[in-house]
Amino acid sequence: MSISAESDAAQQERAVTDKVVASFDTTASPRLREVMQSLVRHLHAFARDVRLTQAEWEAGIEFLTRTGHITDERRQEFILLSDVLGLSMLTVAINAPATAGATESTVYGPFFVDAAPEIPFGGDIAAGASGTPCLVEGTVRSTDGTPVRGARIDVWEADDDGFYDVQYDGDRIAGRGWLRSDDKGRYRFWSVVPAPYPIPADGPVGDLLTAAGRSPMRPAHLHFKVAAPGHRTLITHVFVAGDEHLDHDAVFGVKDSLVVDVVREGPGDAPDGTTRTEPWARIRFDIVLAPDHEG
Repeated sequence: MSISAESDAAQQERAVTDKVVASFDTTASPRLREVMQSLVRHLHAFARDVRLTQAEWEAGIEFLTRTGHITDERRQEFILLSDVLGLSMLTVAINAPATAGATESTVYGPFFVDAAPEIPFGGDIAAGASGTPCLVEGTVRSTDGTPVRGARIDVWEADDDGFYDVQYDGDRIAGRGWLRSDDKGRYRFWSVVPAPYPIPADGPVGDLLTAAGRSPMRPAHLHFKVAAPGHRTLITHVFVAGDEHLDHDAVFGVKDSLVVDVVREGPGDAPDGTTRTEPWARIRFDIVLAPDHEG
């Protein structure tokens, strides 16, 4: 192809991009206009960069179609896709940047459920989930050290077999719940020791990881969502120290500050005054909330 012909082809390609970008010029919302025009520019630049073939375009459409078909109220494959591409963690970095002294954020994940049961201080979220009983406790404080009373603390995790309750058939609720911090900012609940597990790999995202030669494993962790007036809502995990998957989390969610020790105990008396007849464990995780300057 001559230089002139090559130049003409490039100009035609850019003319397509320019025309699409211009189609959003009259968008009423300035933010929507900004987002859509930037999306078009970057998407078209990607296609030019890799010289996207028609077959590859069709494969991409089919992949996204499968992702939509497998997504329902119990499984969010699009969030999973965002997670394994690192987009979720990038969005966290943009929207919840590290604040000096505050607990770091990480990914939401696809298994949060709004309708989790409330449990009392010291209650048990396991509700039959398999695993070694684990006492999780700590405090919720502001960055200035003030205890945060009445903070809503949502927690959820997989069982010892590596499955969340929503991955089982039926309406089972186990390994999840919410409670509030007490007048001194303290919280305490029983659950099970977190276990490592593979992200759901029986769908298009799993196929992508297999094709890329990537592991679907996540290190053992417990999810937290902590909300309180005047503070930025925190989405985070507690990761288990020593887990072999800490250095290659499938969703890139691990941060060193979130890795904690699991102390093995029992049988015997627990700090909450109960006597355990089986081995149990404990995790200490103190939470520091950043101020909400927009609140």
